[in-house]
Amino acid sequence: MPAAGTSAKSDERRRNVVDAAIRCFSIKGFYGTTTHEIADAVGISQPYLYRLYPNKEALFASAVDRVSVVMNDALVQHSPAPGARESVRGGSSEALGAAREAYAALVADRTILRFLMHANCAAGEPLVGEAVRRCYAKQVETMQELLGDDDAVRLWFGAGMLDNVAAVLGLADIDQPWAQVLTAR
Repeated sequence: MPAAGTSAKSDERRRNVVDAAIRCFSIKGFYGTTTHEIADAVGISQPYLYRLYPNKEALFASAVDRVSVVMNDALVQHSPAPGARESVRGGSSEALGAAREAYAALVADRTILRFLMHANCAAGEPLVGEAVRRCYAKQVETMQELLGDDDAVRLWFGAGMLDNVAAVLGLADIDQPWAQVLTAR
């Protein structure tokens, strides 16, 4: 009998657990979500969840790693074609705009956005902090490759943080001057 985590069925179960963890953690964060809630969401027992992941911190770190891959894939998928990338290096507004659109499409599903915000808040936990730093490092590496300019990468991150706030607060639906300033309407 294969050890937990080595069979194809166990790998699928791990993916299901991480998907459920992302959904659960996006609502109540690392500190407010119990492993029992995650196990219930997947339809497994809590002891089985602990066979797959040694603790909640390791599970959360795996969820951060999964979201990092999803983010990277979305950014690369929406980037200019390889031949066109050379013409947009140096942080052109076209390349920056494409990167912002890719990120906006990704966080349109508030689950990913809320999860990322909770991940930043839980970065004081050692394994979570390492995973969050890996996630940011991968985003920086990808954006440097796509934009080719460190200033453009910083602009992208800054704009993304503003987009996060606007999305979480639902500013697109608020008809107030201050909300229009932040959403560039």
